Parts: sequence; structure tokens; C-alpha cells
Amino acid sequence: MQDWQRTHTCGALRAEHIGNDVVVNGWVRSVRDHGDLVFVDLRDRTGMVQICADASSASGLHDTLAGVKPESVLSIRGIVRRRRPGMENPRLETGSVEIAVTRVDTLNQCRQPLPFQLNDEAQMSLVNEELRLRYRYLDLRRPRLYEMLKLRHEVITSIRSFLNREGFLEIETPLFTRSTPEGARDYLVPYRLEPGLFYALPQSPQQYKQLLMVGGVERYYQIARCFRDEAQRADRQPEFTQLDLEMSFVTQDDILNLTEALTIELITTHSTKTLGSRPFTRLTYDEAIARYGTDKPDLRYGLELRDLNHLFQDTGFSVFRDTIESGGFVRGLIYPGGAGLSRKNLDDLTRFARQIGAKGLVHLAWATDSDSEAPVLQGPAARHLTADEARSLVRAMGAKPGDLILAVADSFRVASAVLGRLRCEIARHLSLAPRDVLHFCWVTDFPLVEWSEDEQRWDASHHPFTMPHLEDLEYLESDPGRVRAQCYDIVCNGIEWGSGSIRIARADIQSRVFALLGISQEIQQERFGHMLEAFAYGAPPHGGIAPGIDRLIMLLTDNDNIREVMAFPKIGGGGDPLMGAPAPVDASQLAELGLQIVPRARDSVHGGDPGSNDRA
Repeated sequence: MQDWQRTHTCGALRAEHIGNDVVVNGWVRSVRDHGDLVFVDLRDRTGMVQICADASSASGLHDTLAGVKPESVLSIRGIVRRRRPGMENPRLETGSVEIAVTRVDTLNQCRQPLPFQLNDEAQMSLVNEELRLRYRYLDLRRPRLYEMLKLRHEVITSIRSFLNREGFLEIETPLFTRSTPEGARDYLVPYRLEPGLFYALPQSPQQYKQLLMVGGVERYYQIARCFRDEAQRADRQPEFTQLDLEMSFVTQDDILNLTEALTIELITTHSTKTLGSRPFTRLTYDEAIARYGTDKPDLRYGLELRDLNHLFQDTGFSVFRDTIESGGFVRGLIYPGGAGLSRKNLDDLTRFARQIGAKGLVHLAWATDSDSEAPVLQGPAARHLTADEARSLVRAMGAKPGDLILAVADSFRVASAVLGRLRCEIARHLSLAPRDVLHFCWVTDFPLVEWSEDEQRWDASHHPFTMPHLEDLEYLESDPGRVRAQCYDIVCNGIEWGSGSIRIARADIQSRVFALLGISQEIQQERFGHMLEAFAYGAPPHGGIAPGIDRLIMLLTDNDNIREVMAFPKIGGGGDPLMGAPAPVDASQLAELGLQIVPRARDSVHGGDPGSNDRA
């Protein structure tokens, strides 16, 4: 045994260890030289303990410790003793004891000036993120980040335990696969043996997990690494981790119920947060849009949108009347207590609404000194409303004196989307969403396809392997926008956590959906012939879901940035400051792969399909 091998970890020492001869290893967090005494805080993955050396000792250990630089790696031998009265630190679990050092081994000296200080969390928020990621190995020494990685490990362990109990097999699927350019861009890998051919890194294991169901596995899961070449945002990375699972002989309710049980077990085991509802709220896509203006609603607060067409069919207010007569909608939202907003605040709201697609924003403030029988509304549009219309409006909106009524007159889609965004802004401004609540909900019955004005074709709302509702199949060719998909998203606090669907298991239906998406029979056979052929051999009804591991850790730790919960994330644009990737390669490597770099104007980085983890 080496002299420096630890007997205890730094965070393990307590009063019951007083008098023990121990060896601890770790990094120097700080050195405090008081002349006759020197104190060192030594940190490892389990916590921190105080080391003490007395100048009166003839051993020279006092001078050795006093000269140590922060973040050097030490092995300390000594006797555990109680701290002097009044010197305890109740903020540390080891705060009642210290180690009187008898031996110091410097295992590695920190020889470089630190690019940033690690022992001040408040200051760390001011450090440039790219600098932190350039020195990520130092950043990871912070206890907060270590605890994040530990939580991630524990959550994944619990996921495996739960699914193993439920009869699932953990199976790895290939990382080198075929490019099927649907949705986000693929990352391509050149095939050395035949230049001009390429593998693609998987955006999800979608096709493989369906083929496992055809193969009779019935219950599969994987902690899957996935890759998407798309625009970087706070909740996205080019490579990410998802829980990927698939089940045979199941209905949508079977998958929702299992996922819900898993989620509840994870939250109650690994978080002190409160669940907003048990069982989880369930909304159809149409309900979510109508009530909240988004398919990712935050249900920690109310502020529901209202339809107002029935109030203004014959109004003298031309903005409302003309919109309704042209087939549009007037929709409203309450800003609680917003009647007192300043002119600047109201102008800011209107500007925000215009920026996100509205032609304008009507605001009507209900004066606090008026009653419900004769509400006095204030605002540029108020003079166009009759007393009966004002009274009906406040009743329909559920408004109270002092509230501000916001209304948008436009298409249903635009009015809903704009008010949905305003709803979130109001909640943020009024701090309506409790941070200690996780309100999960299911959103189901999405449209199977959406019309792309840019491409002038139908696109899959989720992915092309999603099963339509059987009763809607008759409209697949004649009225595609009417067809609902057997798909579902699980949403928490306005963030999509995972997405899934019942899959198409019949070759004839799959071919019809491909055709609707503009994929010719020839391309179907070239890109998806293996799937169509597999279905012809007898595929069971099956479905699955793919919740994001990274996003779950974000929710559990109140992080708004996905990079904070990953060990080695990329920055915007997909760059890795630590490794300096992406980077040029040798000309000989390019020649071996049959590749040549063709200079071109540098494109801005932009993404493809804004789909969820389960969307291909």
C-alpha cells in the first residue's frame, strides 16, 4: 500500500472519528496562514475537511502547508480532533472536526495561474462560459457540477432499475447507420473503403427499435446517444442523451401510464420538488392550443386564453368585426393587476406582440373604482365598445377590477400563438410559476402532418413512422390536415421532456404516409425498403417514447441551460473549446477518404426540424 493511499474521504469525517489516524487525499481549496497556525481546506468528490498545522512543531509541516498553492493535489496524514470552541463550521458536514497534520505528500503541484477562481459560486456566474468550457476539467471540480453529474448517474440508475423490473431489455443499437434526410440534418461519416459512400450518426434509434419489435423483443430500452446537426439553443446540443424505449402489443394508454409511473418514481426519489398533478393532466393538441396557445403549456399557473367571437359578431369595433367576418378569431387573455401598467409598458407589450406575428394588440384596462355591473374600460379601443359589450367582455374573461384585458384579432393560429407567448411573459413578470413545482402534462392527438408554405408540401408533425388514428385514415389523401396522429408529448413547466407515438406496423399504411410526404415509391424502396419488407413479415402493434435525460436533469436542478448538466458540452455552433473541435484534418486523411475541400462562403449555422427527442 502506498503511503498516500486514503483511509477516508474528506467528506466522511465526523465526531466519531476523533482520535483516529487517517489519510485523506484531495485538492487544496484554500490556504489560510495565521502565523502560528495554518489552515488548509482539502476537497474531494465527497466534501471538504479542514487541515491544521502548528508553527511550534519542529516538523516543518506548517511551512509546507503555508506554501501550497490552491488546486494542488495533496495527501494528508494526521489525527482527527475536535475543532476549538467557537471555530466550528455548521455549513460543513465535517465542520465539527479537523485533521492535525503529521505528514504531507504533494502528489501534484498546481503550477499554472488559474484561469478563474473555483471557490466563489457568485463570481463563477460572471466568468465567460467559453472560458469555463475551455477549462472544463477545472470547472468540473466545483461541488455544484459534481453533484449534477452524480444526480444524473443516480437518475439513470433508477431508470434502469425501474425498466428492468418491468421486463425490458437494454439493447444497444448502431451508431453508424444510413442517412435518411428527414427533419434535422444528419452528421455524416465517410466510408473509407468506397469513397462517395457515407454513414450517418443517428438522430434517434427510431428504425432500429421498431425492427426490434418486429424481431419479437417486445420490450426494449436504451440510454441512447443521439446526434442532430441543428441550431443551438439553451435546451439543445448537437449530441444528447435520451431514454429510448419501445413496447409491443400496447395501446397509447399503456405507454403513457408506464412513463408516468417512471416519472413519478424519479421525481419522488431524486427531488424535493412537488408534482403539480397526479395523475398527470392530459390535453389534446387542440385543447392545449385553445387554452394556452402552445403545445408545450406551463400549467403551474392559470391565465387561460378565451374565444371572444360570440361577443363581437355585430360589434361597431371594425377591427374585431372585420376579422370575424373574414373567418378570423378574436381571442383574449387577462393580465392580472395590469390596469396600472404605464404607457411605456403597454407599448412594450404591443411591440412584443408585433414582433411575434400579431398585427396589433388591443388592451382594455378595467378601472379599479368601477363595479361589475357597469365596468369602466380604458384604452384606445374602449370608446368603440358599448356598455353591454364591456359588461359581457369582463364576464367572459373572468376579469376583476384592476385587471388588463389583452386581445388579438387574427387567424386562430396567430392569435393563439401570440397570446400564448404573452401569457408566459406575464407569468414571468408577475412571478406566477412556483419553482418548487414540476407540473407534468400529456399533450396528445397532434395533427399527423403540417403544411409547409416554404416547401409547398406536407411535413410529418412528429416523424413519418407515426400511426394515424384509424378512424381518420379515410382522409389521408383527401384531407390530410384533418388526420390526427396517435402521438403524444410529455411536457413539464412549458418544456417538452419527451415525445412518442404508436408506430405504423403495416406496410400499406406506411407507404401511404410516405407518399403523402412526397416520397416516391422508388425513394421509399431505396431508403426505407428494409422497414416495409420487415412489416410484411408480421409486425406487432407497437409504440414508444424518448424522454430527454439532459432536460430532466435541467428540470430537477433549476437550470435553464443544458450545457450546465452535461460533462463536456458544446458551445453555440457546435464547437468544443476544450478539444478545439471541429478542426482540419491532414490532407492524407482526406485523400484516403476520397474527399476534397471545396472553398465556399461560410454559411450561418441553422437547424432543421424543431422536433423532440423521439422525432426522426
